[in-house]
Amino acid sequence: MRKVLIANRGEIAVRLIRACRDLGLASVAVFSDADRAALHVQMADEALRLGPAPAAESYLDQRRVLEAARRSGADAIHPGYGFLSENSGFAAACRGAGVTFIGPTPESMAALGSKTAARRLASEHKIPILPGTVEAVRGAEEAARVAAEIGFPVMLKASAGGGGKGMRRVASAAELAPALALAAAEAGSAFGDSAVFLERAVDQPRHVEVQVFGDLHGHLAWLGERDCSVQRRHQKIIEESPAPRLSPATREAMGRAAVAAARAANYSSAGTVEFLVDAEEHFYFLEVNTRLQVEHPVTEMVTGLDLACLQIRIAQGEPLPFTQADVASRGHAFECRVYAEDPDNNFMPSPGTIRLLQPPSGPGVREDTGVYPGWTVPLDYDPLLSKLIVWGSDRHEAAARMRRALDEYQLAGIRNNLAFFRRVFADPAFLDGRTDTGYVARLLAQAPPPDSAAPPALVAAAAAIAAAASRPAPAAAATGISHWQRAARQEGLRG
Repeated sequence: MRKVLIANRGEIAVRLIRACRDLGLASVAVFSDADRAALHVQMADEALRLGPAPAAESYLDQRRVLEAARRSGADAIHPGYGFLSENSGFAAACRGAGVTFIGPTPESMAALGSKTAARRLASEHKIPILPGTVEAVRGAEEAARVAAEIGFPVMLKASAGGGGKGMRRVASAAELAPALALAAAEAGSAFGDSAVFLERAVDQPRHVEVQVFGDLHGHLAWLGERDCSVQRRHQKIIEESPAPRLSPATREAMGRAAVAAARAANYSSAGTVEFLVDAEEHFYFLEVNTRLQVEHPVTEMVTGLDLACLQIRIAQGEPLPFTQADVASRGHAFECRVYAEDPDNNFMPSPGTIRLLQPPSGPGVREDTGVYPGWTVPLDYDPLLSKLIVWGSDRHEAAARMRRALDEYQLAGIRNNLAFFRRVFADPAFLDGRTDTGYVARLLAQAPPPDSAAPPALVAAAAAIAAAASRPAPAAAATGISHWQRAARQEGLRG
């Protein structure tokens, strides 16, 4: 492997460019018209245009991505997450084009690609699943029969997707038929597949996931777990590792179950096995994400492993450089996903131009970002700006460092969720580890505490930076890319 095309954008593209550089590999960025000036474009060794702003005409266009790989001479493609990352057809197309797909095999992805297929595999291998249908329900009559057998409330879920689309909680038989019709319609619109399955609902569940890694030689290991229960609209916004209030016995059992699921699909590369955990610590298989997760940095912080580099090394044919006995977790890590969104308006996206950006730093603080001052956040994609990750020797120290980091973080020009995170990390229930997937709704139902004034030093610093940001500056200053680097990369931008 010599050159890797990164078929993605934003902070994950920047993260993967750095991984390639650490391994001595050349990197190729791709971009849509909306991303011509994006940070990942400026950081890569080469950059090629894919097409117009809509993802279907750029980042999701398999033909254009493979053509960009051919034109650049890239012999490998890393899909990041989202877009084509879990598309088994694209992984197969890479294989057919003689390009290494940095991820699991197409066969493994297909075996785990739909929630119903994954539930069937888990059931066959004695991995706990919630009572319900293994296949998609064939209509309202079957749904009513199964719901009556397992009892209400039940959940309807799209077989082909995630992110809360095609998902409905149903509390009674009278609600079931109309909810099924709505869930199927939403699933069809979002994923092109209206199949929906049904399972028993768990009240106040925790969302806990296990990181697994496999190589091409049959070796598998699990690298600890992450609690991802703090969610809005069924999408994660805060993750941590290790999961609080989880017994060692449950943690070990979940790890073994995750490896069993991966082994059943002959899995290689990075993968995440997701579970629901109830109040009695019974856990139930949800799905497998066949890619690197947004929240992978928290696992990196507590294990000391570079998961992005490990993915690339495995794709090159290297064996896992450790055994299960070698894996150890040290300390505690949190991640906050910093979005251009409005928490006061149901977390709706809030694109615009970043006028001020000063990320925090200091001991135990890391920021993975894909933006810079002056960048205009486009309407066309997920509004994730960056990920703020902290590490501490224990959960208490990590939470304190996150509070400090959030107080230091200066971001202006767009609506964002930093103030919401400050509220979370001051909340006694969160600090005590008493969260579940309904936590955010409960927190927002409470009256917000009075805003605390920012420390005077930070106010002064923000004012100075804002003044500087209002003055014209060389383009290189905004991104840390030198003029000679920029000039050397123009040839790639002409594509």
